[in-house]
Formats: sequence, structure tokens, C-alpha cells
Amino acid sequence: MSVKLSVLGKPLLLRGCSEMKGRKGCSYGLLLYLLLLVAWQTRSRVGVSASDAFKNNITLFTRILDRLLDGYDNRLRPGLGDRVTEVKTDIYVTSFGPVSDADMEYTVDVFFRQRWTDERLKFRGPMNILRLNNLMASKIWTPDTFFHNGKKSVAHNMTMPNKLLRIMENGTLLYTMRLTVQAECPMHLEDFPMDSHSCPLKFGSYAYTLTEVTYVWTRNATFSVEVAPDGSRLNQYDLRGQTVGNETIKSSTGEYTVMTVHFHLKRKIGYFVIQTYLPCIMTVILSQVSFWLNRESVPARTVFGVTTVLTMTTLSISARNSLPKVAYATAMDWFIAVCYAFVFSALIEFATVNYFTKRGWAWDGKSVVNDKKKEGSIMKKNNAYAVAVANYAPHIGKDSALPTISKSAPAEPAKAQPVAKESKKTFNSVSKIDRMSRIIFPVLFGSFNLVYWATYLNREPVIKNMVPSH
Repeated sequence: MSVKLSVLGKPLLLRGCSEMKGRKGCSYGLLLYLLLLVAWQTRSRVGVSASDAFKNNITLFTRILDRLLDGYDNRLRPGLGDRVTEVKTDIYVTSFGPVSDADMEYTVDVFFRQRWTDERLKFRGPMNILRLNNLMASKIWTPDTFFHNGKKSVAHNMTMPNKLLRIMENGTLLYTMRLTVQAECPMHLEDFPMDSHSCPLKFGSYAYTLTEVTYVWTRNATFSVEVAPDGSRLNQYDLRGQTVGNETIKSSTGEYTVMTVHFHLKRKIGYFVIQTYLPCIMTVILSQVSFWLNRESVPARTVFGVTTVLTMTTLSISARNSLPKVAYATAMDWFIAVCYAFVFSALIEFATVNYFTKRGWAWDGKSVVNDKKKEGSIMKKNNAYAVAVANYAPHIGKDSALPTISKSAPAEPAKAQPVAKESKKTFNSVSKIDRMSRIIFPVLFGSFNLVYWATYLNREPVIKNMVPSH
């Protein structure tokens, strides 16, 4: 059976109904036709209604925004002449660092959020929140927030301005922007490099006084400022936590509310131990090796003293390169100064020992040469006597004077034997000053290190209401 339907209202042609047996088959055909017709009409109506609803929603959004902006003056703050505008703020730190010691500043990347209520922006509609972008934000009043200690602030605009605006039906607005702030961080470097710092971030209204616009934290101290778990970009510091608060400042134009965040930093000492402290300690130890050298070793001990003094001078200069030119001495400066004093004292100690060394007590090379010359002359005399005895031996019995010569000749070499002995080399004994220095210098230097490290490593600042970082 073939059935042809006309959906345009034309007559229905049913073919094959006559071929069916009885009225039962024809009824089935009519029922199938009716079902198909109803399904097609329902689908058409749903498509048309969805399209109309979409167009109606766009039109409704446009009408709401146009109505909100109709007669709206973004030059006037909410509640003008009636109440104080309250701006609630909170900060989410996405990246903290780096910190510059030389410039005393730090860089922080944040999502800066502000909430306030504007009765002029109340609306009624099918939605509770209008989710908008920066285009709408430029047409309404927004707080004139600025950073008091900011040196340079950047609002990100790639690929579009990173701003978010939400308008609730009761007139409450949420305004969020992404900022990179380069702010001042006053540092006290007396304990450098075992120091801790508190870097502030201060912000508030630029034009509105305390009687017009005031700032409060959205939530408590724990959640008003959050730092991302992987947000630290610090190599020389540990971010211990942060504290929040507010204060009021006075100026010639009035009193203003200032919101404050303090980020607490603790410096890592490992780099400075490797680059400065260990080389200084090794240089001092090297200078004390000269106490164990013989005091006659003038070139060796001079090289030890001069080299170590020059090394300490170089270390003291390089240690200051990464620091601002402060007028006071830091903890590292004191350590280097004491090490320099030990090295210079070792050089002065050698000069003292060398001054009291008696040169005459050393072996006398001239006396040995003279003794050798005397020994050679005596040997020549002995040879002369031997020749004389050999030539005149047959006449010994006849000449009464020869026996006297022959008997007396061997006596002279016997007397000359003690003179012919080689004189022994003699050296100076170990100086008493060297002996005392071998003990006093290491003991004093070890005691200084114990006191130094025990004093500075146990200094830990007490910070109230600090929220530990993740």
C-alpha cells in the first residue's frame, strides 16, 4: 500500500485502500497519516518558538541595558548626598616576585576584585545576573582605586582588556581586573643575609575622602588575600604569609581610607654561605697555616699573609655589589670585617716574629769557609814536612838537628785536627709568639663563629595575625 500525504491542505490521496481487505486496513492508514501530520506540525512549532525565544532574549537584554544606561550619569558616585559608598575588596595573588634588594621593590601579579552597590542599576528580568565585559564598565561609575606605594602598575590588555563586570538584579556590582604592580618594599638590612622583611601593598581612593567612599575587606583576613599555591617566583626568599588591615591617612585635601596588605618574607642564606661565608672562613684558616712554618721561611710566610689579605679585600667588595649603598653595617659586613682583622693580625704576627729573630744564631757560612781554608794550609804544611823527612832520612843519624824536626813534625797535624772539623748548621728555635698564636687564633675565631651564628640565626620576628601562605 502506498500513501501520499498533502501537508499543504490539499486533498489527501490514498492509493491502495481499495486493495485492502475490509475497513480495518483503511483505518490503519488514516491513523498513521494523522500521527505523521501531528508530529510534523509539532516540530515546526518548536523550531519557530526556539528561534523566537532566542531573538526575544537578545531583545530583552538590549532593552535592559538600554534602560539601565538611560539617564545614567557615570560622573556621579552611587548614593551621592545620601550615604557613603562602601567598596568591598579582595585580592587573589597569582604570582609573587621577583624582589629586588638593590632597588628595594617587588613585583606582584593579582586579580583585583571590587564590589559595591549602585541603586541606579537595579533591574528585573528572566536572569538574576548580567555578565558583561569591559565595554559596559566604561559606561558606569567605578571606584578610582590606586596603589599608594606602587611605582608602576600595568592593566593587561591582551588579547582584550582583562576585565570582568557582573551586575546583580539588586544593583550590586562585581568588578575584577588583572593587574601587575611594581611596589616599594622598605628594607632594613642590619641582619643581612639572615634578615626578614614585610613588603606592603597599599591602595585606596584617589579623589574621594573618607566621608564619600570607604573601603572594607570582603571577607575575613584568611580569605581576603589569597596566594596561589604555585604563585611564588622567589629565588632568595621564602614567602611566610601575609597580614591585612586598614588605616586612615590625612592630607591637605582630607582623610582617606587606605587598605594594607603585608607580605612577610624570609631570606634564604644558602647562596651567601657558598659565595661569601665559606671562602672567608677558608681564607682565615689559610692565614693561620703560616704559624706552623719555620720563622726563617720569610718568602713563604710573606706570600701567605699578603695573599690572604688581598683575598679578603676582594670578597668584601664583591659582597656589597648586590646590595643598596646603605650607610650602616650589615651582619655580613661585621663577619667580613672580623675575618679581615684575623687575616691582617696573622700578617702582623709574622712581622713581629721576624723582627725578634736573631740572624747571628743561624749557621755561619763564612766561618765554615775560613775553617776549610785553614785546613788546606795545614795539609800543605804536613806534605812539606813529609817531603823533608823523606829527603833527609839517610842523614838523620849524623845531623843532630833532624831528629828534633822529625819528632816535632807529626805534632802539628794532631793539633790541627780539632780545627779541621766541619762546623755544624744551627737553626733558631720555634718562636714563643708562634706557639701562642697556634692556640689563641683558632680558639678566638671558633668562639666568634659560635657567638655570631647563635645570635643571628635565632632571631625570628614575631608577626601578629599572619596568615601562612600555602
